[in-house]
Amino acid sequence: QVQLVESGGGLVQPGGSLRLSCVASGFIFSNYRMGWYRQAPGKQREMVATITSGGNTNYADSVKGRFTSSRDNAKNTVYMQMNSLKPEDTAVYYCNTNQWAVNYWGQGTQVNVSS
Repeated sequence: QVQLVESGGGLVQPGGSLRLSCVASGFIFSNYRMGWYRQAPGKQREMVATITSGGNTNYADSVKGRFTSSRDNAKNTVYMQMNSLKPEDTAVYYCNTNQWAVNYWGQGTQVNVSS
C-alpha cells in the first residue's frame, strides 16, 4: 500500500534552514505528482509546494523564493529545502500524493521556528 514517511523537521531559529525528506513506497513514484502541505495549530492544512513527475514546481505565495522542492525518482524521495525560515512557518509538514482521487498522507514532521 501507499506509504509516505517524512523526516527532517526540528527546531530552528528565524532565518535558519531545514531540509525535509519524504520517502515513498507502494506505488510507482516517478509517475506521480507529489505535494508538501502544512498545518499550524488552529489553522487548516494548506498547500506549500507541489512537484510534478517531470520536476515542475508550484509554490504557495508565502514561501516563494524561500522554499525549494525537488525529487529523486531513483530514491523514491521528495525533498523540500526551506531557507530564511520565519516563525509563521511553524507547523506540521506533510507529504502528499493523490492517486485516483484518493489523498495519501505521511505522519508529518514538526517544524518549529523560534528564537
